[in-house]
Amino acid sequence: MIELIKELCAVPGVSSFEDEIRARIEREIRPHASDVRTDAVGNLIAFKRGAKRADHPLMITAHMDEVGFIVKKIDDKGFVRFAPVGGIDRRTVIGKKVLIGKHRIPGAIGLRAYHLVSAKEEKIVPDIADMYIDIGAADQKQARSLVSVGDEIVFDSDFVEFGDGMIKAKALDDRIGCAAMIHLIQKELPIDCAFVFTAQEETGARGAFGATFSIRPRIALVLEGTTAADVPSVKGHRRVTCAGEGPVLGVMDRGAIYDRDLFERLRHLADSRNIPWQTKRFIAGGTDAQAIQTTAGGVQVAAISVPVRYIHTSSSVASIRDCHHMVELAEAFIHSVAEDPGAKSE
Repeated sequence: MIELIKELCAVPGVSSFEDEIRARIEREIRPHASDVRTDAVGNLIAFKRGAKRADHPLMITAHMDEVGFIVKKIDDKGFVRFAPVGGIDRRTVIGKKVLIGKHRIPGAIGLRAYHLVSAKEEKIVPDIADMYIDIGAADQKQARSLVSVGDEIVFDSDFVEFGDGMIKAKALDDRIGCAAMIHLIQKELPIDCAFVFTAQEETGARGAFGATFSIRPRIALVLEGTTAADVPSVKGHRRVTCAGEGPVLGVMDRGAIYDRDLFERLRHLADSRNIPWQTKRFIAGGTDAQAIQTTAGGVQVAAISVPVRYIHTSSSVASIRDCHHMVELAEAFIHSVAEDPGAKSE
C-alpha cells in the first residue's frame, strides 16, 4: 500500500485540475469494478457488486484533489503571480519548489531578499500577494511561452520513508484515503459498495454533494487525512491528533457531527481487533461529510482518518502503521454493515 501512496502522491491534482490523478486511479480500479464513471463535477465513481445486494449501496469516499495554487498574472519581468487553491498557510511556502501547468515548468516561490527588509518587516509574515514564482524567464514574453494565466501550480516534493515507520510527501491528504479505497475495491466485498474519489474537497466539499445526490446512500464512510499537531510547539488538547497512535474516528469537526451509532460501531470494531484509535482533542478541519450528511434527505456518516503532521504543505508526514490500520478498520466496517446495516429510516 505504501508504494501505491507514493505513486499517487507524485501525480498532480489541485482542486478542479483532477484529470491526471483521476486517470491514474481509474487505471487501478477499472478491472475490479462493475461500473466506473466520471460525473459532471469530476468525481470518479466506481460501483462494486458484493455478495449481498443492497437497495442503497454503502458509499465510501476519499478526495483525490490536493491543495495548490493557480497562476493569476505574469508580470513585465516574467515573474509569476499566484493565488492559493485550498487552505494553505502562507508561512510555509516561501522558498518552496513548484511545478506549473501541464508541462510541469519548474519554479521557486520567492520574496524580497532578507537583507533588504526592515526590522519591522522581518517580524511580519508576508501576504501571498507579495510573493512570486521565479521560473527563470528573461522577460514576460518568454514566461508566457512557458506558462499561462489559469495554470495549476503544485508543490514539487519527493516521497521519503524515514524514522520509525514514517512517510513524507505532498498530498498525503488525501492520497492516503485514495490508496485505501483502491486496496478495498480490489477485494471481494460482502455488500454492494459505491466508491467515490471526490473532486474539489479542498475548496468546499463541492464534489461530494453531487455524488451523494446521485448515489442516494443511507450510510457513508469517509477515509481522510486529518490534522496532527503532536509537535514541540503545541501542548495538551491543542495537539488535535497524534501521528502513530492509530486512526482517528470522527466525532465532530468544523463541518460535521458524525453519526453516533456508526462511531460506536467503529470503536467496537477497533477494540475487538486491537486496532489503536483516537479522536480529535481539538475541533479542527473538515471532510466531505459536511456535504454528504445533508444531501437528499440526509445520510448517516462515519469517518476514519490518518493523522498528518504539517498538513497542506509540501512536506506532510504520516505513520505507515496508521495507514495500514485505516484499511483494516475500513474493511471490518464494510463487513459489519453487510451483516447488520442498522441504517435509520429515511
